[in-house]
Amino acid sequence: MFQQPLPEVYQSLPAARGARRDAWAAVLPRRWRGALRLGLSTALATSDLLAIFVTAYLTEVIYYEFAFDQQLATGMTGSFQLAGLVAVFVLLTNLVREEYSIETQLTRGPQRRRMASLWLAAWGIVLVVGFATKTTNDFSRAVAIGFFIAGLPVLYLSRLAMVGLVRRATSPSSSSINRVHLVGFEEDIAGFYASHDAEALGLRVVGTSYLRRIDTREDASVRQAQMSEDLDLAVSVVRFLRPDDVFILVPWTDAADIERCVDAFLRVPAALHLRPGSVMDRFPDLTLARVGRLSGINIGRRPLNFSEITLKRGLDMILSAVALVMLAPLFAAIAMLIKLDSPGPIFFRQRRYGFNQQAFGVFKFRSMKTEQNAVFRQATRNDSRITKIGAILRRTNLDELPQLLNVLMGEMSLVGPRPHALAHDRSFERRIALYARRHNVMPGITGWAQVNGLRGETLTDLDMERRVSHDLHYIDNWSVWLDIQIMFQTVVSRRAYRNAC
Repeated sequence: MFQQPLPEVYQSLPAARGARRDAWAAVLPRRWRGALRLGLSTALATSDLLAIFVTAYLTEVIYYEFAFDQQLATGMTGSFQLAGLVAVFVLLTNLVREEYSIETQLTRGPQRRRMASLWLAAWGIVLVVGFATKTTNDFSRAVAIGFFIAGLPVLYLSRLAMVGLVRRATSPSSSSINRVHLVGFEEDIAGFYASHDAEALGLRVVGTSYLRRIDTREDASVRQAQMSEDLDLAVSVVRFLRPDDVFILVPWTDAADIERCVDAFLRVPAALHLRPGSVMDRFPDLTLARVGRLSGINIGRRPLNFSEITLKRGLDMILSAVALVMLAPLFAAIAMLIKLDSPGPIFFRQRRYGFNQQAFGVFKFRSMKTEQNAVFRQATRNDSRITKIGAILRRTNLDELPQLLNVLMGEMSLVGPRPHALAHDRSFERRIALYARRHNVMPGITGWAQVNGLRGETLTDLDMERRVSHDLHYIDNWSVWLDIQIMFQTVVSRRAYRNAC
């Protein structure tokens, strides 16, 4: 076994007593490390607290200034009471899920989806508390609405600024950064260095212990003695360096070697970690999870959890019902124009795959001429089958409006991956990786791909791959705000009307 040499400054320790203390201070964990990390976490929590209270107070000040042309009088602090309720829920939830830990901020940073879900949940709690205590009349509705709208962007920007400060404060020379020791065979450690940048990971490698490959032709006793010798030396080095964490990079296929390493390093006062290889890099948010009494490494959760599904479904039902009532005159006008333009039914219904690849009939205004026993063929630009009214409906996306009925019936959502014809699904699923993952959520009338101009005819696999990549981005980054943004862009963005045919 051999060790990676220490930096030159430590290779020959100075003889002077004071200099020896300096060398030891550089090698051993620095003082106040825990206090510094606690201070950074506290600063993150404090920034959230200030962002909530300052936004609430300024909203109330601005409201009284413009609505009543007067300054906010002393004692009129209804915004503080409202902010206090929101802040308590936000901070307690973030503390429970360790949102303010340095590791969380270094690896994930502020996530809009998580913050938006928490913000909506906090306001849901506020409404429940206000209703239960009959105190909703104590707060100005205008101030509450303004605080609700402005609070999340301010909270996100505040967290973004603080995360930047935390990441600068945890540079490789900072005393707050984790000091790590690596143990493994030479090729595994070389692979780790080739694929990882310690500084980018927010850690400092203070030592490396290389294990020797054991000749399989040797007797079992010889191989065991050689491994024991390597591990004893590695443990001695770890005791001297006193790192915060020890990472064992031995492949999981070498189960016996893993067992010996674990037994050896459980004797030192450092956190012990196993690296299962490249799978860790493919799934950066791995967690140890329990299902019943069974433990496992969780590499992915459901696309939407129960609360997110409930929130999305509630939004779909309310908006689709309101839209159907308001658009009833437009529906009648389009129906009349379709009947006058060409013979055939008003609606066109086609079988498509929905959630979990369950087939359903999607509603559309008929935009093509009726053909008997017609074989499915994707619409193309300047398609002769498209009627005059149909061309207008397709260019303006109005042919999709009847799908509001599918939304109301629970077969679709307002926003999600667009459902394709069954023939397309069967064809592309065999040729494009993760294509079927689009069916892990409800299909939508509009989606992230459509508002980015990825709609209409798909001439090549690359066209579909781009569309699928946008759909998967939507699934992995869903939030209510993203849905609202997509619905808004569907109406006003030019890209949403691009490639219509």
